[in-house]
Amino acid sequence: MKAVFLEEVGKLSLRDVAKPVPQPDELLVRVEACGICGTDRHLFLGEFPSRPPVTLGHEFAGIVEAVGSSVSAFQAGMRVTGDPNIACGRCAECHRGRVNLCHNLQAIGIHRNGGFAEYVTLPEKQAFALPLTIGPLHGAFCEPLACCLHGVDLAGIQAGSSVIVIGGGVIGLLVVQLARLAGATRVVLVTRSEAKRRLAESLGATATINPSSGDVVDRIVADDGLLPGGADVVFECAGLRETVEQAPLLTARGGTAVILGVLPSDQKVEIEPFDLLFREVGIVTSFLNPFTHRRAAELIASGTITVEPLISRTVGLGEAVDAISSPAAGGEIRTLVVPSL
Repeated sequence: MKAVFLEEVGKLSLRDVAKPVPQPDELLVRVEACGICGTDRHLFLGEFPSRPPVTLGHEFAGIVEAVGSSVSAFQAGMRVTGDPNIACGRCAECHRGRVNLCHNLQAIGIHRNGGFAEYVTLPEKQAFALPLTIGPLHGAFCEPLACCLHGVDLAGIQAGSSVIVIGGGVIGLLVVQLARLAGATRVVLVTRSEAKRRLAESLGATATINPSSGDVVDRIVADDGLLPGGADVVFECAGLRETVEQAPLLTARGGTAVILGVLPSDQKVEIEPFDLLFREVGIVTSFLNPFTHRRAAELIASGTITVEPLISRTVGLGEAVDAISSPAAGGEIRTLVVPSL
Protein backbone atom coordinates (compact mmCIF):
# COMPACT_ATOMS: atom_id res chain seq x y z
CA MET A 1 0.00 0.00 0.00
CA LYS A 2 0.99 3.66 -0.23
CA ALA A 3 1.62 5.81 2.85
CA VAL A 4 3.01 9.29 3.55
CA PHE A 5 5.94 9.17 5.96
CA LEU A 6 7.60 11.90 7.94
CA GLU A 7 11.16 10.64 7.46
CA GLU A 8 12.68 13.39 9.58
CA VAL A 9 11.97 17.02 10.34
CA GLY A 10 11.50 18.81 7.02
CA LYS A 11 11.31 15.64 4.91
CA LEU A 12 8.18 13.80 3.77
CA SER A 13 7.98 10.89 1.34
CA LEU A 14 5.37 8.68 -0.28
CA ARG A 15 6.34 5.06 0.34
CA ASP A 16 5.14 1.69 -0.90
CA VAL A 17 4.88 -0.49 2.22
CA ALA A 18 3.18 -3.70 3.25
CA LYS A 19 -0.43 -3.49 4.34
CA PRO A 20 -0.45 -3.61 8.16
CA VAL A 21 -1.74 -6.72 9.94
CA PRO A 22 -4.04 -6.01 12.91
CA GLN A 23 -3.03 -7.28 16.33
CA PRO A 24 -5.63 -9.32 18.25
CA ASP A 25 -7.16 -6.16 19.75
CA GLU A 26 -7.03 -4.04 16.58
CA LEU A 27 -9.07 -3.20 13.51
CA LEU A 28 -7.63 -2.87 10.02
CA VAL A 29 -9.29 0.22 8.54
CA ARG A 30 -9.38 1.23 4.88
CA VAL A 31 -8.99 4.99 5.14
CA GLU A 32 -11.74 6.99 3.43
CA ALA A 33 -10.44 10.41 4.45
CA CYS A 34 -7.87 12.00 6.73
CA GLY A 35 -7.70 15.73 7.45
CA ILE A 36 -4.53 17.79 7.19
CA CYS A 37 -4.32 19.48 10.57
CA GLY A 38 -2.14 22.42 11.49
CA THR A 39 -0.39 20.02 13.85
CA ASP A 40 0.76 17.98 10.84
CA ARG A 41 2.49 21.09 9.49
CA HIS A 42 4.01 21.75 12.93
CA LEU A 43 5.31 18.16 12.92
CA PHE A 44 6.82 18.62 9.49
CA LEU A 45 8.59 21.80 10.63
CA GLY A 46 9.79 20.25 13.91
CA GLU A 47 7.62 22.59 15.99
CA PHE A 48 5.80 19.71 17.69
CA PRO A 49 7.48 16.50 18.92
CA SER A 50 6.99 13.24 17.01
CA ARG A 51 8.74 9.92 16.44
CA PRO A 52 9.89 9.65 12.81
CA PRO A 53 9.93 7.78 10.57
CA VAL A 54 6.16 7.63 10.98
CA THR A 55 3.06 7.93 8.82
CA LEU A 56 1.33 11.18 9.75
CA GLY A 57 -2.44 11.73 9.92
CA HIS A 58 -4.56 11.67 13.07
CA GLU A 59 -7.96 12.91 11.79
CA PHE A 60 -9.15 9.80 9.98
CA ALA A 61 -12.17 7.60 9.40
CA GLY A 62 -12.83 4.66 7.16
CA ILE A 63 -14.26 1.20 6.62
CA VAL A 64 -13.23 -1.82 8.69
CA GLU A 65 -11.62 -4.40 6.44
CA ALA A 66 -10.58 -6.96 9.06
CA VAL A 67 -10.57 -7.39 12.83
CA GLY A 68 -8.19 -9.07 15.26
CA SER A 69 -9.06 -12.28 17.05
CA SER A 70 -10.14 -10.59 20.31
CA VAL A 71 -12.24 -7.80 18.75
CA SER A 72 -15.92 -8.17 19.64
CA ALA A 73 -17.70 -4.85 18.99
CA PHE A 74 -16.76 -4.34 15.34
CA GLN A 75 -16.82 -6.31 12.14
CA ALA A 76 -15.75 -5.92 8.54
CA GLY A 77 -17.83 -3.43 6.57
CA MET A 78 -18.52 -1.04 9.44
CA ARG A 79 -17.53 2.62 9.20
CA VAL A 80 -15.44 3.89 12.10
CA THR A 81 -13.71 7.00 13.33
CA GLY A 82 -10.52 6.69 15.32
CA ASP A 83 -9.55 8.54 18.49
CA PRO A 84 -5.81 8.79 17.90
CA ASN A 85 -4.78 9.49 21.50
CA ILE A 86 -3.95 6.26 23.33
CA ALA A 87 -3.57 6.66 27.10
CA CYS A 88 -1.72 4.07 29.15
CA GLY A 89 -4.41 3.77 31.84
CA ARG A 90 -1.75 3.26 34.52
CA CYS A 91 -0.06 6.59 35.27
CA ALA A 92 -1.16 9.10 37.91
CA GLU A 93 -2.97 11.32 35.39
CA CYS A 94 -4.90 8.41 33.91
CA HIS A 95 -5.95 7.37 37.42
CA ARG A 96 -7.23 10.91 37.95
CA GLY A 97 -9.30 10.61 34.76
CA ARG A 98 -7.11 13.13 32.91
CA VAL A 99 -6.20 10.80 30.08
CA ASN A 100 -5.22 13.65 27.76
CA LEU A 101 -2.36 14.39 30.17
CA CYS A 102 -1.17 10.76 30.29
CA HIS A 103 2.57 10.54 30.96
CA ASN A 104 2.86 7.73 28.38
CA LEU A 105 0.46 9.05 25.74
CA GLN A 106 0.88 7.50 22.30
CA ALA A 107 -0.80 9.19 19.36
CA ILE A 108 -1.67 7.58 16.05
CA GLY A 109 -0.14 9.72 13.32
CA ILE A 110 2.53 11.09 15.65
CA HIS A 111 4.11 8.19 17.55
CA ARG A 112 2.68 5.29 15.52
CA ASN A 113 1.57 5.10 11.90
CA GLY A 114 -1.49 7.14 11.07
CA GLY A 115 -4.11 7.88 8.46
CA PHE A 116 -2.24 9.39 5.51
CA ALA A 117 -2.22 5.90 4.03
CA GLU A 118 -4.49 3.45 2.31
CA TYR A 119 -4.86 1.45 5.53
CA VAL A 120 -4.31 2.06 9.24
CA THR A 121 -4.57 -0.19 12.29
CA LEU A 122 -6.70 1.04 15.16
CA PRO A 123 -7.05 -0.42 18.68
CA GLU A 124 -10.64 -1.47 19.32
CA LYS A 125 -10.85 0.77 22.39
CA GLN A 126 -10.04 3.79 20.18
CA ALA A 127 -12.73 3.04 17.56
CA PHE A 128 -16.21 4.54 17.39
CA ALA A 129 -18.89 3.46 14.95
CA LEU A 130 -20.34 5.79 12.33
CA PRO A 131 -23.36 5.06 10.16
CA LEU A 132 -22.82 4.10 6.53
CA THR A 133 -25.46 6.68 5.61
CA ILE A 134 -23.31 9.74 6.35
CA GLY A 135 -21.00 11.33 3.80
CA PRO A 136 -17.86 9.21 3.45
CA LEU A 137 -15.61 12.21 4.16
CA HIS A 138 -17.44 13.52 7.20
CA GLY A 139 -15.94 11.11 9.71
CA ALA A 140 -12.58 12.87 9.33
CA PHE A 141 -14.03 15.78 11.32
CA CYS A 142 -14.69 13.74 14.47
CA GLU A 143 -11.21 14.25 15.92
CA PRO A 144 -11.07 18.06 15.60
CA LEU A 145 -14.66 18.27 16.81
CA ALA A 146 -13.77 16.16 19.86
CA CYS A 147 -10.96 18.61 20.70
CA CYS A 148 -13.38 21.52 20.35
CA LEU A 149 -15.87 19.79 22.64
CA HIS A 150 -13.24 19.61 25.39
CA GLY A 151 -12.58 23.34 25.06
CA VAL A 152 -16.30 24.16 25.17
CA ASP A 153 -16.72 21.91 28.21
CA LEU A 154 -13.92 23.78 30.01
CA ALA A 155 -15.44 27.14 29.08
CA GLY A 156 -18.65 26.49 30.97
CA ILE A 157 -20.88 28.33 28.51
CA GLN A 158 -24.33 28.99 29.95
CA ALA A 159 -27.60 29.80 28.21
CA GLY A 160 -27.48 33.46 27.27
CA SER A 161 -23.68 33.70 27.30
CA SER A 162 -21.73 35.86 24.89
CA VAL A 163 -18.80 34.31 23.01
CA ILE A 164 -15.98 35.54 20.81
CA VAL A 165 -14.16 33.10 18.52
CA ILE A 166 -10.79 34.24 17.17
CA GLY A 167 -9.85 32.37 14.00
CA GLY A 168 -11.95 31.18 11.09
CA GLY A 169 -10.32 27.83 10.44
CA VAL A 170 -11.93 24.48 11.05
CA ILE A 171 -11.58 24.77 14.84
CA GLY A 172 -13.10 28.22 14.96
CA LEU A 173 -16.02 27.28 12.71
CA LEU A 174 -16.74 24.15 14.76
CA VAL A 175 -16.60 26.17 17.99
CA VAL A 176 -19.10 28.67 16.57
CA GLN A 177 -21.57 25.84 16.12
CA LEU A 178 -20.86 24.27 19.51
CA ALA A 179 -21.20 27.62 21.28
CA ARG A 180 -24.67 28.10 19.83
CA LEU A 181 -25.60 24.53 20.79
CA ALA A 182 -24.40 25.25 24.33
CA GLY A 183 -26.78 28.21 24.60
CA ALA A 184 -24.70 31.24 23.64
CA THR A 185 -26.96 33.92 22.18
CA ARG A 186 -24.23 36.20 20.84
CA VAL A 187 -21.28 34.66 18.99
CA VAL A 188 -18.76 36.92 17.24
CA LEU A 189 -16.15 35.43 14.89
CA VAL A 190 -12.92 37.30 14.15
CA THR A 191 -11.12 36.42 10.91
CA ARG A 192 -9.61 38.21 7.93
CA SER A 193 -11.23 35.97 5.33
CA GLU A 194 -14.49 37.35 3.98
CA ALA A 195 -15.56 33.89 2.79
CA LYS A 196 -15.03 32.46 6.27
CA ARG A 197 -16.94 35.33 7.85
CA ARG A 198 -19.91 34.68 5.58
CA LEU A 199 -19.71 30.94 6.27
CA ALA A 200 -19.56 31.57 10.02
CA GLU A 201 -22.72 33.64 9.82
CA SER A 202 -24.48 30.80 8.00
CA LEU A 203 -23.34 28.41 10.74
CA GLY A 204 -24.63 30.49 13.65
CA ALA A 205 -22.33 33.47 14.25
CA THR A 206 -24.40 36.52 15.11
CA ALA A 207 -21.65 38.91 13.94
CA THR A 208 -18.20 38.80 12.36
CA ILE A 209 -15.24 41.16 12.34
CA ASN A 210 -12.33 41.63 9.96
CA PRO A 211 -9.27 42.36 12.14
CA SER A 212 -7.64 44.14 9.21
CA SER A 213 -10.29 46.87 9.37
CA GLY A 214 -9.31 48.42 12.70
CA ASP A 215 -8.48 47.62 16.30
CA VAL A 216 -10.43 44.50 17.21
CA VAL A 217 -10.47 45.16 20.95
CA ASP A 218 -11.86 48.69 20.54
CA ARG A 219 -14.47 47.57 18.02
CA ILE A 220 -15.77 44.87 20.34
CA VAL A 221 -15.32 45.92 23.98
CA ALA A 222 -15.75 49.71 23.76
CA ASP A 223 -18.94 51.22 25.09
CA ASP A 224 -20.28 51.45 21.53
CA GLY A 225 -18.75 48.14 20.42
CA LEU A 226 -20.38 44.84 19.53
CA LEU A 227 -20.00 43.45 23.08
CA PRO A 228 -19.33 46.35 25.44
CA GLY A 229 -16.98 45.22 28.17
CA GLY A 230 -16.10 42.00 26.36
CA ALA A 231 -17.48 38.47 26.10
CA ASP A 232 -18.20 35.91 28.81
CA VAL A 233 -16.02 33.42 26.91
CA VAL A 234 -13.32 33.99 24.31
CA PHE A 235 -11.91 31.09 22.27
CA GLU A 236 -8.47 31.56 20.74
CA CYS A 237 -8.46 29.23 17.73
CA ALA A 238 -5.88 30.86 15.47
CA GLY A 239 -2.70 29.69 17.17
CA LEU A 240 -0.89 33.04 16.83
CA ARG A 241 1.02 35.02 19.43
CA GLU A 242 -0.95 38.20 18.72
CA THR A 243 -4.33 36.49 19.09
CA VAL A 244 -3.33 34.71 22.32
CA GLU A 245 -2.34 38.11 23.72
CA GLN A 246 -5.59 39.58 22.42
CA ALA A 247 -7.91 36.95 23.91
CA PRO A 248 -7.90 38.13 27.56
CA LEU A 249 -8.35 41.74 26.42
CA LEU A 250 -11.60 40.68 24.72
CA THR A 251 -12.81 38.82 27.82
CA ALA A 252 -15.30 40.44 30.17
CA ARG A 253 -14.77 40.81 33.92
CA GLY A 254 -15.05 37.38 35.50
CA GLY A 255 -14.95 35.72 32.09
CA THR A 256 -12.76 33.00 30.62
CA ALA A 257 -10.34 32.93 27.71
CA VAL A 258 -9.82 29.42 26.29
CA ILE A 259 -6.65 28.69 24.32
CA LEU A 260 -7.43 26.10 21.63
CA GLY A 261 -4.94 27.17 18.95
CA VAL A 262 -1.56 25.42 18.78
CA LEU A 263 1.53 27.64 18.69
CA PRO A 264 5.07 26.45 17.94
CA SER A 265 6.59 24.85 21.04
CA ASP A 266 9.11 27.67 21.62
CA GLN A 267 6.68 30.57 21.10
CA LYS A 268 6.35 33.11 23.95
CA VAL A 269 3.53 35.59 24.58
CA GLU A 270 3.13 38.64 26.82
CA ILE A 271 0.31 39.06 29.31
CA GLU A 272 -0.46 41.64 31.98
CA PRO A 273 -1.05 39.78 35.27
CA PHE A 274 -2.40 42.87 37.03
CA ASP A 275 -5.15 43.26 34.44
CA LEU A 276 -6.07 39.58 34.70
CA LEU A 277 -6.16 39.82 38.49
CA PHE A 278 -8.05 43.09 38.63
CA ARG A 279 -10.75 41.82 36.26
CA GLU A 280 -10.54 38.19 37.49
CA VAL A 281 -10.15 36.90 33.96
CA GLY A 282 -9.35 33.22 33.73
CA ILE A 283 -7.07 31.73 31.07
CA VAL A 284 -7.77 28.07 30.37
CA THR A 285 -5.78 25.84 28.04
CA SER A 286 -7.51 22.95 26.28
CA PHE A 287 -5.47 19.94 25.20
CA LEU A 288 -6.78 17.04 23.09
CA ASN A 289 -10.08 15.24 23.54
CA PRO A 290 -10.50 13.38 26.85
CA PHE A 291 -13.70 11.29 26.68
CA THR A 292 -15.25 13.48 23.98
CA HIS A 293 -14.71 11.44 20.80
CA ARG A 294 -17.93 9.45 21.17
CA ARG A 295 -19.93 12.65 21.53
CA ALA A 296 -18.21 14.06 18.45
CA ALA A 297 -19.10 10.94 16.48
CA GLU A 298 -22.73 11.26 17.54
CA LEU A 299 -22.87 14.94 16.55
CA ILE A 300 -21.39 14.16 13.13
CA ALA A 301 -23.59 11.09 12.61
CA SER A 302 -26.77 12.99 13.47
CA GLY A 303 -25.89 15.97 11.27
CA THR A 304 -26.21 18.29 14.27
CA ILE A 305 -22.82 19.77 13.37
CA THR A 306 -22.40 20.88 9.76
CA VAL A 307 -19.09 19.84 8.18
CA GLU A 308 -19.59 19.63 4.41
CA PRO A 309 -18.85 23.34 3.77
CA LEU A 310 -15.66 23.01 5.84
CA ILE A 311 -14.05 20.84 3.14
CA SER A 312 -11.89 23.15 1.05
CA ARG A 313 -10.46 20.48 -1.25
CA THR A 314 -9.55 16.81 -1.46
CA VAL A 315 -6.21 15.41 -2.57
CA GLY A 316 -4.89 11.91 -3.20
CA LEU A 317 -1.85 10.42 -1.51
CA GLY A 318 0.28 11.50 -4.48
CA GLU A 319 -0.52 15.14 -3.75
CA ALA A 320 -0.44 14.83 0.03
CA VAL A 321 3.29 15.39 0.48
CA ASP A 322 3.08 18.81 -1.15
CA ALA A 323 -0.20 19.68 0.61
CA ILE A 324 1.21 18.86 4.07
CA SER A 325 4.60 20.51 3.57
CA SER A 326 3.16 23.73 2.14
CA PRO A 327 1.51 26.49 4.18
CA ALA A 328 -2.27 26.41 4.16
CA ALA A 329 -3.66 28.11 1.08
CA GLY A 330 -5.47 31.40 1.52
CA GLY A 331 -9.05 30.74 2.57
CA GLU A 332 -8.37 27.06 3.28
CA ILE A 333 -10.51 25.52 6.00
CA ARG A 334 -9.73 21.82 5.80
CA THR A 335 -7.97 19.83 3.09
CA LEU A 336 -8.74 16.11 3.21
CA VAL A 337 -6.43 13.38 1.98
CA VAL A 338 -8.59 10.77 0.23
CA PRO A 339 -6.44 7.69 -0.57
CA SER A 340 -8.86 6.41 -3.21
CA LEU A 341 -8.25 9.45 -5.46
